Amino acid sequence: MKKILKLLTKVIPPYGIFPVIFSFVFNCLVYSGSRMIAGNWYHYNIESSLDRKLPFIPQFLIVYFGCYIFWALNYILIARQDKKSVYQFFTADFLSRCVCLAFFLLFPTTNTRPEITGSSLWNQAAMWLYSVDAADNLFPSIHCLVSWFCYIGIRGRKEIPVWYQRTSLGIAVLVFISTLLTKQHVLIDVAGGVLLGSVCFQIGKKTRLYCIYAKIGGQIESVIRGLLKG
Repeated sequence: MKKILKLLTKVIPPYGIFPVIFSFVFNCLVYSGSRMIAGNWYHYNIESSLDRKLPFIPQFLIVYFGCYIFWALNYILIARQDKKSVYQFFTADFLSRCVCLAFFLLFPTTNTRPEITGSSLWNQAAMWLYSVDAADNLFPSIHCLVSWFCYIGIRGRKEIPVWYQRTSLGIAVLVFISTLLTKQHVLIDVAGGVLLGSVCFQIGKKTRLYCIYAKIGGQIESVIRGLLKG
């Protein structure tokens, strides 16, 4: 354990370790837990006529899958910020997943996926994705929510080069597009993810809710520092 913590603290300060790990774990619990509970419930299809006109382009799976690297990198960059900023951001992150959970349970949604008949590599990849990821837990889109967080979490930060901030915005937009053109989400899912991220980010910044997170995080940080010294 001590060796693992030492490796982690070379990348993330002790106060940032718990927020990053908890964010990942809680996200998985929300996504998988809500599916276990509401998987067989009635799901609303909220796709629009414009959604139905958008083409299916499976090559965008490169972006759809590749964004996990983007998420990991930017969440680490955010966890390296000053302590207050870290707790404010991850308070927003936690609140956003709570709202997602509420929607997944109270207003479960679905969409219409295309019938895939071709045998190309991209079509096979899409068929695999559809087989392991059911058409549920769509509104708001967590893919879009997290990608937007990855941008606004570093936006305006002096320690982050402007070119990388702009690149992060570009990647986030590409993720939005990928969710639509792989038929994983519809337009309102994307808008919901971006709006939710923006609102929760402001709550984390403008209120003192982060103090609750900081209190819990501070206790865990003390444990981590104790383990490092032991």
